Amino acid sequence: MDGCVGNPWWTGFAPGGLPGDGIDRVQHGPVVMMRREPATSLLLNLESGYSLPPLSVVAMKLVEMASDEMASVSDLARLIERDPSLAVRLLRLANSAFFCPGRPVATLRQAILRIGLDRLRIMGLSLSLRDAFPMGKIGAIDYEEFWRSSLYRALLAESLAAFMGGSDPEEAFVAGLVLEIGFLIFYDLFVKGEYSGDGLHIYPLAPLLSWERQEYGIDHRQVGEAALRYWRFPGGIVECQGFPGRETLHGEESTLGSICHVAGQFAALICQKAGDLPSTFLQAESCLGLDRDTVGGILVTTFQRVEEIAQSLKLEVDREKDIIELMEKANRALSRLSERLSAGQGSAPEGRLPSFGSLQGGEEQKALIADTLQAVAHEIRNPLMAVGGFAKRLASIVDPDSKGGKYVQVILEEAERLEQVLGRMTEKAVPGARTPRQTT
Repeated sequence: MDGCVGNPWWTGFAPGGLPGDGIDRVQHGPVVMMRREPATSLLLNLESGYSLPPLSVVAMKLVEMASDEMASVSDLARLIERDPSLAVRLLRLANSAFFCPGRPVATLRQAILRIGLDRLRIMGLSLSLRDAFPMGKIGAIDYEEFWRSSLYRALLAESLAAFMGGSDPEEAFVAGLVLEIGFLIFYDLFVKGEYSGDGLHIYPLAPLLSWERQEYGIDHRQVGEAALRYWRFPGGIVECQGFPGRETLHGEESTLGSICHVAGQFAALICQKAGDLPSTFLQAESCLGLDRDTVGGILVTTFQRVEEIAQSLKLEVDREKDIIELMEKANRALSRLSERLSAGQGSAPEGRLPSFGSLQGGEEQKALIADTLQAVAHEIRNPLMAVGGFAKRLASIVDPDSKGGKYVQVILEEAERLEQVLGRMTEKAVPGARTPRQTT
């Protein structure tokens, strides 16, 4: 297994029955012992390293040295050389699009200077943390899916932080990458061997956290917070574990926590089967105040970078496949909007839109019908423009002859058709009203 030497840290757990079955087991092992402990005692034990996966000794020493003003670049390079895998990946990272390189670097010393000490510290920790867990599908957990969604979340958080300001983009990247790390630890400590379902997934997050607290008196975000403290991650990253649903360390919702939350929603949209594209755009607007064009641009930038960064974390990412799946969600959203438009048009013969003059009743009733049609148009236009605008941006980075490129064109054509229908409907509702500007 990647990054594991000898017996993996999750072995030796006592077998169990279904969660919450109330059986008082006599076996010894982390699962049973931890199930019996109060949540506060459990968190204290986790913060002292109890049953947590060990990180690379070199990475842990790297954290100390990168924080030491007396440590030289040459000292750091000699330390990193002791872990060939870490050395190769840091060199690759320094030459990747993540740092917008000009001239390629060929030595660890050059890589350290380009990455910077703060970035080196948190990136070294992140690479080591990724290596502490297995890959593939084991039991109810698909580790490949977990890390793929974590990488998308990290890249999205980094871009959101860079656009908004107030949070360090590199710190946001790491915060997004490790946001749900407690899920893997929680599964191995509590659920492994007991869960009999098809598979456990992070999203939707709120029901999962609620189930964890109900069955075990603690949730994976609390476990993640304790683990990150033990691994000495920066305080701002640790605080993100408390958003949303719990107060942060300072009793406020941090900007970094909000950024990671929104990034997580879009990562789920990309990586999970379910999800609604327009509502996720709306959430970014309500939570961060970002308009749909900005969010669409950030999504496109993420797709441009994800495959190269995935190599540094030893992950396989198929960008075109992910784009196609996202476009399928966009297509479903357009289908729902089309149904709403059809309902708003009424039952005109041969599918024609009703004219204002054909509406029955007095002026007051006509005004009511006109207002209703305008309200329907308003509720449809925002999600329609979100889908169409994003598809237009996406068209600039995909090969038009590829399957993904052809799918994007289908979305663009359907969005334009619905925009035209919407424009005609509002014209009929209010004579003389201008057709709104086209989305595409």
